[in-house]
Order: sequence, then structure tokens, then C-alpha cells
Amino acid sequence: MATIHFSEQTTVTPEQFVASLTDFGPGRQELFKNSSDDYLKVHSSDATHADVTEGSGGIWERLEYDWSDPRRVVMKTVDSNIWGGASGHTYTFTPLPDGKTQLDVVVVREGKNVKGRVTGLLLGSVGKGVLEKALKQTIQVVESRNQLVRP
Repeated sequence: MATIHFSEQTTVTPEQFVASLTDFGPGRQELFKNSSDDYLKVHSSDATHADVTEGSGGIWERLEYDWSDPRRVVMKTVDSNIWGGASGHTYTFTPLPDGKTQLDVVVVREGKNVKGRVTGLLLGSVGKGVLEKALKQTIQVVESRNQLVRP
């Protein structure tokens, strides 16, 4: 099992970041490169929860999103072709005195088959840099989207 932790700062508020993370409309792949619109299916959603299938490149997972805590989004993997067990993502947001937001992300990858275990091992070692780069790109997209809506 791979557990990967990232910490970054962003200029957007926790509310703005949560709104982007929980926007399941077309164009989601601009925010998350590993979430192709071809795989995206919203099974159910309400004001603080969603059941969504996402993926790309032959890897998919069904996630239960919970953003009932305004400072945290928990995405628990409930089904996948390679991930199982404790797999998922947790985004935690801490407002900073300078107006920025501290973003802490924990990704857990527990393979449920050989492909998942090998992929998890790779992500836990050499793949961490790829995930870190993807997170920075996500932050840039969220910041750009929020710059466009400011007066």
C-alpha cells in the first residue's frame, strides 16, 4: 500500500477549491488529468456528497465524495478495476493569515490485484513526482478559474 502526502499553498479560498473539486461537469479533465470526461459518471449527488466514477487510460475508480466539513474533502474508493481496501484521497484546507490557503493532500493506493499492487508500488516511489506535478497543475487551473471570476 502506498500513502503519499503533498503540501502546497494556493491563493484561492478553501470554499473556492472545494467548489472546483466537486464540480463534476464537462471539462473535469482540465482540472484532473487522470479524470477523462469519457469515464466520468455521476451516480448520485447532493449538497455535500457525491458518488462518482472517474478514470482514464484504462484505470477507473468509483469514489464516494464527502465535503460536509468545509475544510476537508474525503474521496473514498468504493470500487475500481485496480484499487481496493483503504484507497482514496483526502484534501485538507487551512486558511492562512496572509489570505492564502495551505492545502494538504493524502493519497492512499492499495492494489486489489497484481496490476494495482505494481501501480501502487510505482506511485509510492518514482510516481510521487508525477502526482506532485499533477497537483500543482490542478492548483494552477483552480487559481486561473477563480481569477476569471474576480471583479
